[in-house]
Amino acid sequence: MNIKKICCIGAGYVGGPTMAVIAKQCPHIQVTVVDINENRIAAWNDENLDNLPVFEPGLDEIVKEARGRNLFFSTEVDKAIDEAEMIFISVNTPTKTYGKGKGMAADLKYIELCARQIARVSKQSKIIVEKSTLPVRTASAIKSILDNTGNDVAFQILSNPEFLAEGTAVEDLLSPDRVLIGGDTTPEGEEAIQALADIYANWVPKERILKTNVWSSELSKLTANAFLAQRVSSINAMSEICEKTGADINEVSKAIGMDSRIGSKFLKASVGFGGSCFQKDILNLVYIAKSYGLNEVADYWEQVILMNDHQKQRFSDNIVSTLYNTVSGKKIAFLGWAFKKDTNDTRESAAIKVADNLLNEQAEIAVFDPKVVEERIYADLEYLATRSNEDNRKLLKVIKNPYEVCKNAHAIAVLTEWDEFKTYDWNKIYESMQKPAFIFDGRGVLNKTELENIGFVYYKIGTGK
Repeated sequence: MNIKKICCIGAGYVGGPTMAVIAKQCPHIQVTVVDINENRIAAWNDENLDNLPVFEPGLDEIVKEARGRNLFFSTEVDKAIDEAEMIFISVNTPTKTYGKGKGMAADLKYIELCARQIARVSKQSKIIVEKSTLPVRTASAIKSILDNTGNDVAFQILSNPEFLAEGTAVEDLLSPDRVLIGGDTTPEGEEAIQALADIYANWVPKERILKTNVWSSELSKLTANAFLAQRVSSINAMSEICEKTGADINEVSKAIGMDSRIGSKFLKASVGFGGSCFQKDILNLVYIAKSYGLNEVADYWEQVILMNDHQKQRFSDNIVSTLYNTVSGKKIAFLGWAFKKDTNDTRESAAIKVADNLLNEQAEIAVFDPKVVEERIYADLEYLATRSNEDNRKLLKVIKNPYEVCKNAHAIAVLTEWDEFKTYDWNKIYESMQKPAFIFDGRGVLNKTELENIGFVYYKIGTGK
């Protein structure tokens, strides 16, 4: 099966970069990314590549190369579905906020809407590829909708989960550890799997293309994220012990990371993990376990989330207790709002919860992030519904200059590990602050000795006093 036209429904953090790389590596395939969000599509089509809706290092150059040649962004969803032989579904699958499974299960309403639209439009056989992170056995639900509401068209459903780390997504797509493709074990299913494998084989070594049944593929995505998040929560749990005993979490991390059975990745203590996947996928795993009556399994994985929440809470609590048990009316400067460096994604960012906690204490917060826009920051707080949006805007200000953010602040909280923070003139910042001047380094990126020599009172997670 030789695929010539691909459509991707969803122009977000996964769909946009993934399709851009496929278009770059497969100039013989027409790739069309569609979305009902007109502003998002306009941003993808903007001549100024700085205005792309997703910031990833290297993405702008890839879009520049392929856009208009064989990469297109459009709001004409039906047209793209009709013309494509292979359709990627890359829409949002948030955690349910209502009904059965509230707070844990994935909300599949956007997936179902996609399936019904594909069924309505399609006039010839198509391969449907799940790219969104989905609970196990979603493929069967999609197939049921397609088979029962379509125009007697044959569909093959594949699971092709993404394993991208935001900030390195382009690199991850160009040189992946593995590409996982799950599908039916029927001859038609195997043909569909091979068609997708042939696309990736244009640049991915064949030994890295792993073929499984569809259920294994779906569960592998949840499991990978659960294991990675578990490592973060595990090292964060140890960071609290380090602070009480005088040990240094960086030294502990290095010592255990040199064990070949453990490895060094995801052992950096911090204010907590964020992003679109870790918490959502673990909660999904917890819900699946509970739905099968596996309560001990559910409790085990839920503890990873509880530890992550505790880390954010104790970071903000430490700011309050260190500033003489009150931050009311005090200016706290936030350096960073994105959940990690080299991305403008703020989903589940630790900064949101820390800010919310401090605003509850009537602190006045000033935020600087080099890539996150002002309205995104206010939207993140508004989503929590802790207080009115008017109060959020009164207590929290977004400032585009880091030195202005820190001016007259009682304390600085580093919430994202942006490299540029290391290069600032910290003498200048110190002179402009209230004294004593505190720094709470939630990412462990700054030089403790240098800052203390300047005069700062410096706190880093996982280091004893």
